[in-house]
Amino acid sequence: MALPKHYRLRKRQDFSAIYRSGLRQSTVHLTLRALRQISPQSLAPLSRSSTSHQSAERFTEESSLRPTQLGISISQKVSKRAVVRNRIKRRLRAAFRALLPQILSGWQIVIVVKPGATQCDYEQFLQELKQLLIKAEVMHGG
Repeated sequence: MALPKHYRLRKRQDFSAIYRSGLRQSTVHLTLRALRQISPQSLAPLSRSSTSHQSAERFTEESSLRPTQLGISISQKVSKRAVVRNRIKRRLRAAFRALLPQILSGWQIVIVVKPGATQCDYEQFLQELKQLLIKAEVMHGG
């Protein structure tokens, strides 16, 4: 079963924004870049009677409605063979899908695969991805 489309990060401008202003965490085989999503409605001006507390509530409510999106970046430095790169991407998507119920919503995440990840199996990707998400506070530990 594939990762549903609304959980996928596809646009180049989204990847660029995450690289430009997102936080970064690394493990041996993976690097995580993450950015909290801001919906266009949360940028709209608030009425004069609203307080900053209300705007903070509004931001967390709206960002929690948006699903967390994942993008995977893997270069030819990892492997020249597309078959190998695609296998790694499938394993990472499967690991992300397994962790999805524990992940907070409203994040945009890019996983950058480092050279040497070709020897990793699904369990190792799952463990490293979980570790990265906890360090970045995208997922609660436990």
